[in-house]
Amino acid sequence: MLYSHALLEQLDRFTAAPWHGVVYRFTLGDFPPDRENTRGARWNPKDVAAIYTSRSRDVVLAEGERLIAVQGRPPTAKRNIYTIDVALGSVIDLASERDLISLGLSDTDLAGDDHAACQLVGGAVEWLGHNGLLVPSVRATGTNLVIFPSKQRAGYQFNIVDREIL
Repeated sequence: MLYSHALLEQLDRFTAAPWHGVVYRFTLGDFPPDRENTRGARWNPKDVAAIYTSRSRDVVLAEGERLIAVQGRPPTAKRNIYTIDVALGSVIDLASERDLISLGLSDTDLAGDDHAACQLVGGAVEWLGHNGLLVPSVRATGTNLVIFPSKQRAGYQFNIVDREIL
């Protein structure tokens, strides 16, 4: 995917910083928590690997419920919430509404079913070599951490602390 010079310059204005903390990941069945999404989702275009996590259990639960709702019929597989200790070397924080607006993203881009605008931003962050992206959840009050595993360097940690079966 090609990214505009203007978007890349805008993203370069954000300070990238190391990030370490506990995140939560919702999965179904035996889907491993470190399995990458390469099909594309809100913040990653197709073929850009991403792992979606949330900074709170409540947010990841809301995100998981949305995943189930869009499938049409409830899955029979068990639902898991993993607690994971993560350390990343270079994360861009776009969790504020002001930052998203400065990149041209609207409420419709964030909550709608057309992910193109958000994918462009997330893909550009990954292309610039950053390990992750902090973004607001539209499902609950809180923040999601999108991890770009192909950009990990020395010091990357993704350690499963706990697994809760719902």
